[in-house]
Amino acid sequence: MFIQTEETPNPATMKFLPGREVMVDGTLDAVSAEDAAPSPLAQSLFAIEGIRGVFLGKDFITVTKGEDKGWAALKPPVLTAIMEHFTSGKPVMAAQDGNAETAAPDDGDPVIAKIRDLLDHKIRPAVAQDGGDITFERFEDGVVYLNLKGSCAGCPSSTMTLKAGVENMLRHYIPEVREVRQVR
Repeated sequence: MFIQTEETPNPATMKFLPGREVMVDGTLDAVSAEDAAPSPLAQSLFAIEGIRGVFLGKDFITVTKGEDKGWAALKPPVLTAIMEHFTSGKPVMAAQDGNAETAAPDDGDPVIAKIRDLLDHKIRPAVAQDGGDITFERFEDGVVYLNLKGSCAGCPSSTMTLKAGVENMLRHYIPEVREVRQVR
């Protein structure tokens, strides 16, 4: 098994590409060992000293480190944990019964449907290339509230991505959108 690695715009995170599907549906954003409980893979990664976050996407894993360790020391045990997990045949998620984050319904609101469509087809694929994700939280009074996950959470350029990229695109295509704000 060959696992590719990619740096992300966030120096505290690294993207790991195992060359196979990681999550069938949704994502898992674990910022603690407790959050990792539904996933044997995320649990293995949190067992490595210095790991502070694990994000599981469709075909990638983003790992966030603490400030006390460098990637030179962490990359080998992370690669080993990922390889051992996939070669063991264990599932990525112990149960796919609602533990993974999936999209909430739009309640029939056409503006929310447009926002979700743009997020899903234009924005999220671009953000996933950098090892992150953006999910819709709510739309109120012209303001779109979004969660940044994976490498996007805590990234030095996330504010610019959110305002200059996401907000401008949503405002261009959906006149009802006045502003975008980060929730988390």
